[in-house]
Amino acid sequence: MALDNTSFSSCPESLSLPVPEKGEEPVEEAPKDAPPTDVQNTSEELGHVVTTEMAPPTQPQTNNNMSFQAKMAAREAQANQPRKKLQGAGQERGRFGWGRNKRKRQRYVEKNGRCNVQHGNMRKTYRYLTDIFTTLVDLNWRCSLLVFVMAYAVTWLFFGAIWYLIAYCRGDLDHLEDEAWTPCVNNVNGFISAFLFSIETETTIGYGHRVITDQCPVGTMLLLLQAILGSMVNAFMVGCMFVKISQPNKRAETLVFSRNAVISLRDDKLCLMFRVGDLRSSHIVGANMRAKLIKSKQTQEGEFIPLDQTDISVGFETGDDRLFLVSPLVISHEIDVRSPFWDMSQSQLEKEDFEIVVILEGMVEATGMTCQARSSYLAEELLWGHRFSPMMLMAEGFFDVDYGAFHLTFEVDTPSCSARELALAAARLDAHLYWSISSRLDEEKWEGPNLTEQTEKSTDSESVREVDGPTFTVGGVTNTQDQSVVGEQNGSVTTDQSESEA
Repeated sequence: MALDNTSFSSCPESLSLPVPEKGEEPVEEAPKDAPPTDVQNTSEELGHVVTTEMAPPTQPQTNNNMSFQAKMAAREAQANQPRKKLQGAGQERGRFGWGRNKRKRQRYVEKNGRCNVQHGNMRKTYRYLTDIFTTLVDLNWRCSLLVFVMAYAVTWLFFGAIWYLIAYCRGDLDHLEDEAWTPCVNNVNGFISAFLFSIETETTIGYGHRVITDQCPVGTMLLLLQAILGSMVNAFMVGCMFVKISQPNKRAETLVFSRNAVISLRDDKLCLMFRVGDLRSSHIVGANMRAKLIKSKQTQEGEFIPLDQTDISVGFETGDDRLFLVSPLVISHEIDVRSPFWDMSQSQLEKEDFEIVVILEGMVEATGMTCQARSSYLAEELLWGHRFSPMMLMAEGFFDVDYGAFHLTFEVDTPSCSARELALAAARLDAHLYWSISSRLDEEKWEGPNLTEQTEKSTDSESVREVDGPTFTVGGVTNTQDQSVVGEQNGSVTTDQSESEA
């Protein structure tokens, strides 16, 4: 149900009302002499009516109109209540002002370094058993402790059951009170005693109360087998627990990355920068930094490549990727022709959908094991026109690092154009300066009083050549002028001598 293209004189300038359902009171029609509205948009698809640019009131209001307008205003306020709730920090306004949820970017690598990837539909699960040691190390602590306890308990129960079976088959349980009978294992009178003997044998406790005799060759072979298998189980499980405890995963917790990455000018070039630091006094030996751009793309042949990985240079050619991570460092990526951000401006950055994964690898100084720390930055976590705040101070005899300013940035003057446009502008400026300087030098050379003097002197030299004969000039116009002057002086001297002789 929708309203007709009529309106009331005292309606507000903008109405957005839900369509009344069945059972509600019918809408009263406006009088025929009511002035028509200028513009009215009706949308039945969205279930509400939008009316704008109403005509000014011309007639006095009636009691019926006032009651209807109050009802309309109440419905409008009720309709606007859920809309106001939707307009939050993470919401954006959609069509006709209705709030809608902003799409959240799914991370490939979380900020804490965990890869957000799950493997499914793996049919060849037996491959995990071929590398059982790595499989046990990769388990979580709850499963690892369960496997550790079950490994010992199962072996103890298994060999305890075999010792009980030997005693039962030999009849040792039937001759418990017979002192002349020599059992396989002394003082084994049931399953519990056999289980305790299995524990004493595998753990090499040896209390001395239960002892194997030399009248049982089967027991001797079982004793050797349990000792060997028990040593293997001890080595395997203790090794797994030691490797799991000494894993450098927790060492990566003290390697921190800045919350945001920044883009600003450095040496008149746009650079993408982020900060990394080590919270421990023990250093990372041979620290190496890498960065990857994760972005889906489509090839020229139409092939879609999801989550394509592109290398981002952080100084591999110059060796700047090898870090001496004693204090926090700012890692810089120069946006040049080989950079994937070469054509990306500030406005385009806000529309892009990508992820930058940064990886720090190195050897733990205390244990010698390789450690890797990871983090990522989404497109909205890149701050254009910002720079990291300084955090190192000079104290008496040492440098003081304030980690309270590790994530702080401040704004700087940065052009909003892309690196390509910035390079083209710099090239045009250099070309303009080059040609302007050369043209200015040419003007000084070929224009002005010097050109007139050179022209007059060249004319005099030509007249002298016609009288005295040919002359040879070297070095351009200036040498010709000098020789012409010398010629004139020589000519004057010759005339004087001839007159004196006469």
